[in-house]
Formats: sequence, structure tokens, C-alpha cells
Amino acid sequence: MTPAARLAAAASVLDSIAHSRQPAEVVLKAWGAANRYAGSKDRRAIADCVYKVIRARGRLVWAMGGREDGRALVIGSLSLIDGLPLDEIEALHSGEGYGPRPLSKQERGRITAAPGELPGWVAAGLPEFVVEDFKAVFGDRWTEEAHELMAPRAPIDLRVNLAKTTVEGVEAELTEAGLSPERTPWSAAGLRLSAEPPPNVQALEAFKQGHIEIQDEGSQVACWLTGVQPGMTVVDYCAGGGGKTLGLAMLGQSAATQAAMVETPAAPVAVWSPVGGDGQGAVVQPKAKAKPVENAEMGIRLIACDVVQKRLDNIRPRLTRAGVKADLRLLGQNGGGVEDLNGQADVVLVDAPCSGSGTWRRRPEDAWRLKTDEVERLHDLQTRILKQASLLVKPGGRLVFITCSMLRAENEASAEAFEAACPDFRPVPMTEALKAANLTEAARERLGAVADGHRLRLSPASTGTDGFFAAVYERTA
Repeated sequence: MTPAARLAAAASVLDSIAHSRQPAEVVLKAWGAANRYAGSKDRRAIADCVYKVIRARGRLVWAMGGREDGRALVIGSLSLIDGLPLDEIEALHSGEGYGPRPLSKQERGRITAAPGELPGWVAAGLPEFVVEDFKAVFGDRWTEEAHELMAPRAPIDLRVNLAKTTVEGVEAELTEAGLSPERTPWSAAGLRLSAEPPPNVQALEAFKQGHIEIQDEGSQVACWLTGVQPGMTVVDYCAGGGGKTLGLAMLGQSAATQAAMVETPAAPVAVWSPVGGDGQGAVVQPKAKAKPVENAEMGIRLIACDVVQKRLDNIRPRLTRAGVKADLRLLGQNGGGVEDLNGQADVVLVDAPCSGSGTWRRRPEDAWRLKTDEVERLHDLQTRILKQASLLVKPGGRLVFITCSMLRAENEASAEAFEAACPDFRPVPMTEALKAANLTEAARERLGAVADGHRLRLSPASTGTDGFFAAVYERTA
């Protein structure tokens, strides 16, 4: 494909994304499948152009006079982002072959106009209606938070399956495969890969063997805050794709495996003595050997729930690959289907439905699809779900509410509504929750410092993770 044809294709893909609820990645794959003449370099160039435009969409729409079509956005990106002069942009829009048609007078005028002062939301790259929320939550740091959420590509975080292997073992596997993994700072089970060039994780033998799963470090931290221990009854109330289900299952099984090993001293061994004799007076105590404890409590009872059967079906092969188990249950729209667990669960994790605004660095297209009324709907839904899920927690048990949102309406506001409606749940200080296994000492220090009592916010700018919110509670009666 010529450079001009790639631009025309990118504009077409952008229009498809605008009229779809599918992730940009899915739309790009569908375009590639339907246009097999495009080689791998063509598809990569088109994808790079598409994501470049999506990340700067607010600024480009503003620059192009409010136009939101793919053609206008691509033209704007050539000028504002790539810095091409007018003659080069016109050469790419000659109308020849499969390239885009020539520039109109209006388009030429927009890209040659003197740049004016940008409104704050345009400069920050955020949808206009979330700016006041960011200012209220982050204060003077709001533009930094906005930039890190929208502009850079996110790295690829992996969770090592400690039920099957070790972090050191996977490091060696990935290094041998030609990658350069780094330890994640907060999750002791995490490794990080650069997004450039993007690795094909699912093609790795480590993935096929169930040694790793793709899971952002913030999501891993949320799992560890549950404090799951062997022998517990644990409910993942909104399982979704099952990433946290797998993390919880691993946490219980790997902890149980370690707990089932005890140190047993071997018989003393006589050695040669420098003072002579037969060595009977000199002994060495051999290093203790680990021996399985018979009838040790292994694993946890894990119940993963969702209101969509297809999501639950998609979790099954992931559980099999990871070598862990969970009971999968379909919930009714009003939370029915788990009444037998009322007052029985040691831990209930509620990864509540949300806008996903904490993952905009991975799916920037979602930022421009979100509307105010959707955030309000999600807040109401979260408060209902939290109240339903709280019925499952036994006295002394833990409820962990998390979202992958950056917005207060879906985070603090929902937590406050739950606290007002359910006074029999006491807040658990985050410094206490951070004592859980699989968190590094750096996590306990840094995340404890940024926590607000029993609540914790993670973000690309402050913790180098996706945006997450967590609040931890214990049932008192």
C-alpha cells in the first residue's frame, strides 16, 4: 500500500470505530481480515495512525472546526502531530489510486490557521465533562494525571501463576524467548514488558503452559488486597473476563502449597574433624528438607459470578490452562443465584461495572464514547450491587470494592453510599490490607502513603498502573 492509501484506510477504520462499541483493536483486526492485500507493515502503520489520532482526538476535533469524521482527524494529525507542511499533506491527498481525495478549501484553511489558545480540556486530551472531576480529585496535578492516562502507550503487565511456577522461572523463560521482562514494583507476582514493539504474549510457551496471564499490576494489587488465605470461601461477585478470578484462585492455591510444606531435620552426619579422631564428635546438621504435610488444607472454595453466561464460559479454558478451579455461577439481574452463600463468605470481591476510565491509556477510544448519564447510571448500579454482595459476607469477613475508574462518582461516591446504607461494615485501614501476601515492601510503603484511610487510588501518573480504586471493609455483625 502507498502512504496515501494507508491514510485513507486509517480514516475508514476511524469512522468504523466511531459507529461501533467494539474496541479499536477488534475493529482493526476485522479490517485486516477483510482487506488481506494489506501486509503486516501496512496494518501496523494503519494501526499506529489510528491510535495516534484517537489519543489526540479532542485536540484534532477542535483544530478541524468540530469535525469528527476520520478524514478530518487524519488531516489534522498530519499537521498538528506529525508537523507536515501543507504541500506534503496535499501530495498525500492527490486523489490518485487508493489515496484520499484532494483537500477542500475549508480543510486547507483549518490546517494553515494560526493556532489559538486551547481550552484546558482540549490541551489535556480529556472529554470536557470529566475535567472538573479530575480537578476536584487531583488538584494541581490534574493535567499530569490526564496526560499519563491518555497520551503514552501502556506497558504489558504479566501475572506469574505461582500455583505452577516462580517469578524467577518465568523471567528466565521470557528472556530465553528474546524479551526483556522487568519486575513490577508493587506486585511480587508481576513482570512487565515494553509495549514497543508489542509482544505476542499468547504465542509464548509460558502463556500456553499457564505460567503467565496478562493482567495490569493495579489489577493484581486489587486481588492481593482481599487477603485470601487457604481454606476460605471466596466470592468474585462480578467476574467479567475472569482475570481476578484466576488471581484469587492462584493466591489460595499457591499459599496452600507453601503452607503444606514443612521443614524436617535429617539425621546428623559425622564429618572429619581437624582435631583428629573418627569424627564422631563433629556433626553437621543437614539443611532441612521440605516434606508435604498429609491432609493439609489445599486451596480455597472460589465462586465466580456474572450476569452474562458467555463471560463465564470464557473463563473455563483459562482456569484449565492455569491449573486452578472455581465454581462458576450465573447471576440473575437482581443478584439471585447465590442465596445459599448468604453470610458464608470469608471474602467477597466486587469488581463493579464502571466506565473503565482507568484503562483509557489502553483503550483511548472509550474516552470519547462516555457520556454523563452513563456515569450516573453506573453509580446507581454499583450501589445496588454492593448492597447485594454484602449479604454474602459472614461476620468477620471482608468485602473489597474496586473499580478501574478515575471518576469520583464511580469511586468515592459509591463507597460513601455503601457506607451509609450498610453501617455493619467497618472500614479496614489500607495499611492493614497492604500486609497481605504478594505485595512488595515498596508497595506497603508507597501505597500506604498515598492511601486515604481505607481507600486507595492507583493511576498511571502516581503509581505507574492503570487507574484503579479500592475500598476495604469488614463485617462486624
